Amino acid sequence: MKFSKIKQHLYSKIATGEWPENHPVSSENALATQFKVSRMTARRALQELADEGLVIRSKGSGTYVAPLKSQTSFMAIRNIADEIRARNHDYVAHVHVLKQVPASLQIAEQLALEPESPVFYSVITHFENDLAVQVEERYVNPAVAADYLRQDFTYITPHEYLSASAPLTEASHQIEAVTPSAQVCEWLDLAKPEPCLRIIRRTWSDAGVVTYAILTHPGSRFVLGGHLTFKP
Repeated sequence: MKFSKIKQHLYSKIATGEWPENHPVSSENALATQFKVSRMTARRALQELADEGLVIRSKGSGTYVAPLKSQTSFMAIRNIADEIRARNHDYVAHVHVLKQVPASLQIAEQLALEPESPVFYSVITHFENDLAVQVEERYVNPAVAADYLRQDFTYITPHEYLSASAPLTEASHQIEAVTPSAQVCEWLDLAKPEPCLRIIRRTWSDAGVVTYAILTHPGSRFVLGGHLTFKP
């Protein structure tokens, strides 16, 4: 959908840091002209970003990138490295797994592929100031991200690579509280199991399903936030 392309364009500007906090965002008229859409379509894209807490809209003064906060919105897809560095903290990634595997029945269904089809699989722990804050298990459709296994994910995050190679048009999230497995505890450097927050995310591009990702955060090291605006 056209408004989704506008949103993805704006997401990219904010996530890469090209537009820092309080930076002015393109107006409805400018976006309508740039993407050859109606002003109503451009307004919808901006309003959804405002509802997600990424931008602030003010009558008379325009739209601006919202101030950064030390929390993550489950409604937005952001680059974790950018989030951590925006807090002036050190970011490091440790890659545990990066390989091709046959798709199980569940993964094939999530990626809209045939069972046993080859898929790319990665496991990465993201660290903030030497503290593990997220384990990212990701299955990737090779048809839309052919060079995934060739990336150095200690230098670039999967989010950065996928945003460039297969710009997102749609995403779905499932959020649940879990007790981590022994393997996840090891990846997160947890001395013993503790409640964790798990976000299961599927993303799409124009070419189809891109990834199925399982993001696990230790409850003691993570805050989930968001902003919703309800209209009568």
